[in-house]
Amino acid sequence: MDPFDNHSTERANLPRNMIENSMFEEEPDVVDLAKDSSAFPTFPALDPDEAVYEPRSSRLLVRGLGENDLDEDEEDCESSARLLGMSFMNRSSAHRSNSSPYTRQAPPRSCPRPSARTMVVCVLFLVIVCSMTMVLYFLPGCTFTRTGCRKPNKTSPMETIFPLSTSGELFPWVEYRLPHSISPLSYDLTLNPNLNNMTFTGRSVINMSVLHNTKRIVLHSANLNITKATFKLGDEAARDVTVLEYKPRQQIAVNFPEELKAGQYCVLTLDYSANLSHTYDGFYNSSYTDKDGKKRVLAATQFEPLYARKAFPCFDEPSFKATFLIKISRKPDYMTLSNMPKAKTTQLPNGLMEDEFERTTFNMSTYLVAFIVGDFTSISQNVSDTLVSVYSVPEKKEHTDYALDAGVKLLEFYNNFCEINYPFKKLDLVAIPDFLAGAMENWGLITFRETSLLVGKQSSPLEKQVVASVIAHELAHQWFGNLVTMRWWNDLWLNEGFATYMQYYSLQTVLPNLEIGNLFLAVRFRALDKDALNSSHAVSTEVNSPSQVEEMFDSVSYEKGASILLMLNASLPGEHQFRKGIIQYLKQFSGSNADTNDLWNSLTEVEVSPQHQNVSEMMRSWTSQKGFPLVTVSRQGDQVTLTQEHFLLTSDYATHTSSLWNIPVTYVNDNCSVAPECRQVFNLMTKSGTFKMAESVKWLKINYRNTGFYIVHYGDEGWTALGDALSENVNVLTPEDRASLIHNIFALSRLGRVSFLQVNNLLNYISNETDTSPVTEALLQLSNIYQLLCKRQEHSLVARMKNYIMHHFGSLMEKQTWGEEESVSNQELRSVLLETACHLKEGNCAQQAKALFKSYVESNGTLRIPGDLQQAVFNVAAQSNEDWETLRDLYSHVTFDAEKRKMLRGLASTQDAWRIVWILHAGLKGDVIQTQELPLVISTVCSGFTGYLFVWDFIQENWDSLIEKFPVGSFAIQSIIKSATSQFSTQAHLDQVTSFFSGLKERGSQMRSVQEALETIRLNQRWMDKNLVVLQNWL
Repeated sequence: MDPFDNHSTERANLPRNMIENSMFEEEPDVVDLAKDSSAFPTFPALDPDEAVYEPRSSRLLVRGLGENDLDEDEEDCESSARLLGMSFMNRSSAHRSNSSPYTRQAPPRSCPRPSARTMVVCVLFLVIVCSMTMVLYFLPGCTFTRTGCRKPNKTSPMETIFPLSTSGELFPWVEYRLPHSISPLSYDLTLNPNLNNMTFTGRSVINMSVLHNTKRIVLHSANLNITKATFKLGDEAARDVTVLEYKPRQQIAVNFPEELKAGQYCVLTLDYSANLSHTYDGFYNSSYTDKDGKKRVLAATQFEPLYARKAFPCFDEPSFKATFLIKISRKPDYMTLSNMPKAKTTQLPNGLMEDEFERTTFNMSTYLVAFIVGDFTSISQNVSDTLVSVYSVPEKKEHTDYALDAGVKLLEFYNNFCEINYPFKKLDLVAIPDFLAGAMENWGLITFRETSLLVGKQSSPLEKQVVASVIAHELAHQWFGNLVTMRWWNDLWLNEGFATYMQYYSLQTVLPNLEIGNLFLAVRFRALDKDALNSSHAVSTEVNSPSQVEEMFDSVSYEKGASILLMLNASLPGEHQFRKGIIQYLKQFSGSNADTNDLWNSLTEVEVSPQHQNVSEMMRSWTSQKGFPLVTVSRQGDQVTLTQEHFLLTSDYATHTSSLWNIPVTYVNDNCSVAPECRQVFNLMTKSGTFKMAESVKWLKINYRNTGFYIVHYGDEGWTALGDALSENVNVLTPEDRASLIHNIFALSRLGRVSFLQVNNLLNYISNETDTSPVTEALLQLSNIYQLLCKRQEHSLVARMKNYIMHHFGSLMEKQTWGEEESVSNQELRSVLLETACHLKEGNCAQQAKALFKSYVESNGTLRIPGDLQQAVFNVAAQSNEDWETLRDLYSHVTFDAEKRKMLRGLASTQDAWRIVWILHAGLKGDVIQTQELPLVISTVCSGFTGYLFVWDFIQENWDSLIEKFPVGSFAIQSIIKSATSQFSTQAHLDQVTSFFSGLKERGSQMRSVQEALETIRLNQRWMDKNLVVLQNWL
């Protein structure tokens, strides 16, 4: 699955998935803009005059914003808000309204003295309690159970306490994970969706084998009303059985008076009914508006990771593989799709049609099952005995050609690379109008967001790169994840890390014109940034609860997983050893499940060089512990010493872990530094290691082309030498190496190992830089600092940082053109430069963007803005009242999805407080703006000074609604939390965030993303405290 649906316009972020907080209620004399209020009109009206009240906290936001200036008689909260860390600190912790009928009573000024009798009774009571406590304490070890203390601990374990089912009977299972005494063999599923009332009925017939003697069958079911259940053992007649349900763990069970014996076969048949889900998981309803303005409804599925149980009762864990035969009823004017080709269609007595699909030819996990009911059109092409089809709603059929062409080429590549042909007779790629994840790899029926699959014939190469990248990722899953599946979610990286690595590997071979390398490098940098936090986790880590499973879908499983595979491939001798090991892994575990050790063992078994270290020994250090190493370089004469330690960002600058990694260190030096044959390798397996190098060597660059997952510190002399070398000749290192130097020195500054003056010394060369990766990385790092200063209202430093950015990049910005550009790399560079220039209001950037937007509007759609310039143009347009309204009207009518999403980001970039409130609530409501886009809206709004405070208020007020739409721990929730808090840098904000999330308890307080947010705020605070004075003296 690709949850990171920011392939499109957010570029290198990449990647796919409230209790009212009483401590932050407002003072009673104001109404919060972040609350859902009728004062805010729905689309298309947007008249601020209709809003009577304004939140007191917003007054500081719009002060001095030009068109948003307030009336003179309004109080100025700016200075007090500044003292409070620019937060909505006007909230009352008292949590009472002036109108409340409950008033606080003044406490009595004195208390009556207790009588002597009362004191004696109290003393006796305390003596008795203390005596009983001592007796219990000194008794021999005792296990307390429901029946009391019977035997010493040494001979009797504590009795299991079973929970109560919904019927009041004891539920026979206490774990999140299902027992393995029963194994499903096949499912026969019949589904009858009703798209008028958004309900469905179903029947699940599960054929099972008994692996171990047992008196129970436990499986999953969520929000399903079981209406009938029968059980058949072997050749016996079927009989009715009672189903118990334990909702907290989404489990159902059937108890038996006598044991089922190992080796027996049985059938459980469950009839049920349910509502179609109104969120983006399970069997959910969706809708879109066709070209005639008519609302069209459809139903689709999203089962990964834990949502097949919301569509049919099943053993909803990856290791319980089985075959599936699926039947779905529909109206005659609809169509259905599922994993397998359609076998037949039957006319039902009620006028409906029932489509039956072939049984799956391979065992598969439940999360890969999929079915769709809707109205789609398709184009198809045969390749390698597989019919590849791309489906879309009828209005967008013309946007499917590129996806089909890319899909066919990539399928052929994977067939050849894996030496195992795709096993099904058809492969459908379907664009779903309302879909939260970027895409989902359902076997034979891959589902996508429309923005991830559809591009027009006039689309830019950069937009095509987005689509090809997602297709490559999902097709890789047909082998890595579907054919061979991780045994449990702790090894999700075997699915997602492999698919991420293969998407880049395949595109470099199949579609080299897309220049995917820059994107892969950027996401590796972002993976390092996240993995440097203490709140990170090991690539393979224990997970149990649903929210823990959801949180595994992050950059560690995806990008770090891909990064260590790149590092491994680059370190192996010969070009084909990695591929040989992968082929063996796929063939050995085809149709079954594997874990991380199985992969390393397969790669170890095909080693061709006895000199190379054991792959298993090398790679376990990268998957079994969180984080990555910092490699420090020191030179003494002809000896180079490398020392490793855990690169861990902590609040006290200390690294307390004793972690060690087996590091394949690569390096080049000034004698030979660019060509692949210049690369040398040194294996650092201990705390430190040394190798010889001629004293005449002026400098060395560690981690050639950044193929290793680690950061390097060269010491003062080493950094100076590298900076001098780049100033003399920018091409003395590869673009990847130059970008990695920039990333590494900013990371070391954040760690506290280098001063910001050293950062500046390295960046002295950057005005001569013209390659995409180094420029975009430097701009990203400087923009992060600019945003922190802006959010802290350090106006003088903000202006000086702006001048610093323009001094280094202004000439390159001025060289950018506004016409069509064919090179993907040049498009990436131009889009970043011009978006930055327009945001900083430099030169003629805004004027050019306004003129282009005006021509675009006046052409009535006949003039096309180049795809890589659209974001800069729409962002500029959104800062004007008139153009914002025009852009909103265009957004409601445009059908080209990539362009529509850029328009949405433009709308969300406004600094107008009223429009910010409107767009947040529109995204939450889901009518004008699809709720699937809310994380993107929040991320964009947070980039502006006005919006980032509104968003934090909005999240607190609407947490219930957010976790109703997006599961706790999902990638969407992770993204929302990160966007809202990553630019906080004050103690006041830290206290607010801590207080809010700690009050959520089971509704989000334990999420890893919350710990990451708190950690990031502390690190921001620390960096600002240390560097503000430095910046004031230096900028």
